[in-house]
Amino acid sequence: MNSTQRDLTQTTLAVLFIGGLITASFWIMQPFLPAVIWATMVVVATWPVMLKIQARLWDKRSLAVAVMTMLLLLVLVVPLALAIVTLVDNADRIVNWSKLLTATRVPPPPDWVSGLPVVGSKLQQVWQQFVAEGVQDFAARLAPYAKVIVTWFANHMGSFGMVLFQFLLTVLIAAIMYAGGESAAAWMKRFGSRLAGQKGEHAVVLASQAIRGVALGVVVTAVVQSLLGGIGLAIAGVPMAAVLTALMFMLCIAQLGPILVLAPAVAWLYWSGDNAWGTFLLVWTLVVGSLDNILRPYLIKKGADLPLLLILAGVIGGLITFGLVGIFVGPVVLAVGYTLIDAWVKDEPQA
Repeated sequence: MNSTQRDLTQTTLAVLFIGGLITASFWIMQPFLPAVIWATMVVVATWPVMLKIQARLWDKRSLAVAVMTMLLLLVLVVPLALAIVTLVDNADRIVNWSKLLTATRVPPPPDWVSGLPVVGSKLQQVWQQFVAEGVQDFAARLAPYAKVIVTWFANHMGSFGMVLFQFLLTVLIAAIMYAGGESAAAWMKRFGSRLAGQKGEHAVVLASQAIRGVALGVVVTAVVQSLLGGIGLAIAGVPMAAVLTALMFMLCIAQLGPILVLAPAVAWLYWSGDNAWGTFLLVWTLVVGSLDNILRPYLIKKGADLPLLLILAGVIGGLITFGLVGIFVGPVVLAVGYTLIDAWVKDEPQA
């Protein structure tokens, strides 16, 4: 009886000590956790690329790490930092755009609108109704919400110095992970094996595939759509194309798509009388807006077979809960959880 009581006390104290140690470790690492999470996602998603670069550079890991670090600075950190800084610096101008709508007069629809197949008559009817009612009431309702949204976004982005520090720290940690990626992967597999044997090791592999799928599907698709959308805006002569491109990138990351920016730009061109450029941008909008239906599922399935609704819920929920880092953390957590649970459900129990 005394031996059982002594073992129970020892086990309880050991669990409390380990739990306190883990909690203290996370508390100390809290300022670095966003950078570590981002770096882990980037390294897992781009590890095959790093191996290909290493094979071309005489199998020198140091040269491959240097090239990948430069690529991260040019492809990931610089565009994202510029997008955030552009939106924050032009927050007041974006709010003023919504206020300018109150003085905007909508012209009548052109004659060719009624000639469009299938939707021509309906579109002309809606346009004429919009002309009769005007946009004043709608813009007056939109302006307060636009100010609230932009202010919330600016507050969550924080100062540019802190954001830049986080990005540079992410690149530094990613470089360290690139240098010793094999040992880290082996350690994680051993950790999974200690937890659940061969199934635990398999779960680590599935988690890495889920991370790669989210990174490729969300980030790469957002970069492609925003760049193509920005090129279309610049060619059509839409003012503030850089700001609108940055806004498109953030909307694409949030899984809202570029059409929320491109569609108003098309309408502005038509209202300005530039029907030729408006038609060009309309066709360009349809092409760019439909890319996510083709590119994103393809890229996600290269990592793991994940439902798009899961990715959308993870991005929005993560953004609301954790801010900017939640855009990446949210879908990864849900994707890893879904992948592991799905693998456990499909695993047939042994006799």
